[in-house]
Amino acid sequence: MFPGATAERDAADYVVVGAPLDVSTTFQPGTRFGPDEIRKYAETYDDYDHRTGQQFTELGVADEGDVRAWDDAREYLSFLSGTLRDVVWDGAVPLLLGGEHTVSYAGVEATEPETFVCLDAHLDLRPEYDGNEWSHACVTRHVLDVVDEAVVVGARTGSPEEWERAEEEDVTVVPPESVTEWLAGFEATGSVYLSVDIDGADPSVAPGTGTMEPFGLSSTQLRDVVRAVSPACVGFDVVEVNDRDDGQAAALGGKLLREFVYTHAAGGGPAGDE
Repeated sequence: MFPGATAERDAADYVVVGAPLDVSTTFQPGTRFGPDEIRKYAETYDDYDHRTGQQFTELGVADEGDVRAWDDAREYLSFLSGTLRDVVWDGAVPLLLGGEHTVSYAGVEATEPETFVCLDAHLDLRPEYDGNEWSHACVTRHVLDVVDEAVVVGARTGSPEEWERAEEEDVTVVPPESVTEWLAGFEATGSVYLSVDIDGADPSVAPGTGTMEPFGLSSTQLRDVVRAVSPACVGFDVVEVNDRDDGQAAALGGKLLREFVYTHAAGGGPAGDE
């Protein structure tokens, strides 16, 4: 169970769902361990948040456990999307723990937002990778079949074809050096799904991920983006955490999830409406 997720499932305002998919992770696999790692390293965090004056255990968070993954990614995503859609239909916000970034598609499909905001080192706009159209390197391209716009915050690498695709009107790329400026002008005009690919962080901050990319975001920058975007969100995920460090990536992922809930609840999310 995610620490502090003490609400009953049928009365929850937020529901944690683990999605340990690990079939296309490149370079260093291990995202199948991500959900458990995030839960484990969130154990030390205080229940009370001084900034918002809230107790995490009072914000209606439940943990539904993991949706066991199998090799057929497309079939798995359909099943996972159904699980997350049940959360939405019950009036709660899904909090998805990956697993490889492919699982974000299921979160978007279930919540049907207008905008996809993603913290990510990679553009993930490939039509296929190594012959696999459902690779984690293709997730943002698939998401664009569902949303009106994708904003990739922290992107710093991609193929020539991906950069060309990113020049189209439905994609905005915010490189690490432009995050502060982007935040100053950010204003959500509709519903948002927020995805945190932990490799958006600099590897010095979160080495436990499959495809590390230097010159990335600080933990404070990730936090600031989560705080800014959360009030407009209908869903949230943390993905691409593995078990190949001493818990740095998982600890950051768990902290960002808590920041999301505190901010969303304080800003008019389900718990804030009570």
